Amino acid sequence: MIPPPDSLLRYNPPVLVTRRTEKRSPGAHPLKGTPPTPAAAGPVPPPSRTAAVAEKPPQELLNAILPPREWEEDTQRWVQEVSSTPSTRVDVVQLQELLDLRLRQRQARETGICPVRRELYAQCFDELIRETTINCAERGLLLLRVRDEIRMTIDAHQTLYESSVAFGMRKALHAEKGKADLEKTIAELQEEKRELQRQVNEQKAKCEAIEKRESERRLIEEKKHAEEVQLLKQINQQLKAQLESILAPAK
Repeated sequence: MIPPPDSLLRYNPPVLVTRRTEKRSPGAHPLKGTPPTPAAAGPVPPPSRTAAVAEKPPQELLNAILPPREWEEDTQRWVQEVSSTPSTRVDVVQLQELLDLRLRQRQARETGICPVRRELYAQCFDELIRETTINCAERGLLLLRVRDEIRMTIDAHQTLYESSVAFGMRKALHAEKGKADLEKTIAELQEEKRELQRQVNEQKAKCEAIEKRESERRLIEEKKHAEEVQLLKQINQQLKAQLESILAPAK
């Protein structure tokens, strides 16, 4: 027989089903050796049906809300139903200690998202539902509704988380692609800047050369002009002196 996986939910000893044609328990969880089948256990019955469901025998009610586990080995089918034995205060204390032990053994994370911690707490909550249902069926069905609502909320949050992660990945890939394009553009602009800076330096050098050449030419022109002016002044003085010497005897 393939042993069923450990669970915090208390089960009866497995029972061998000798007739292969025997009807499978509704909503039973298949284990190793048999293909998975859709679970018959659905959402909690509406409030109008709660009273009718609560009137079922304890074992039948437990099988309805916590389906038995079934698996096959060779040609034998084994069924393991949830235990209908009431729990004592000592059992609850042991359940808490076992929960803490399993959390340590499986190295569950204390914070954040942890599938292991979620699985163990779900098993513990199912065990509490089993214990409560045995003592008060209505209370157990109400806890079952609370459990299903919590699961739907967690699934919704998980779906939202996965979609947000996928969206973040898409944005990151898009940003990475845009980053590569921007880096290429920056490199091109820097190269263009260096080329323009080189041209600017060349033009500055040309301007400085032209200014120096023009300054030298201006100095030469000014010197030449000053010499011409001085020469003209001398010629003027000579002509003036000659004119005075010519006009002087006439008086």
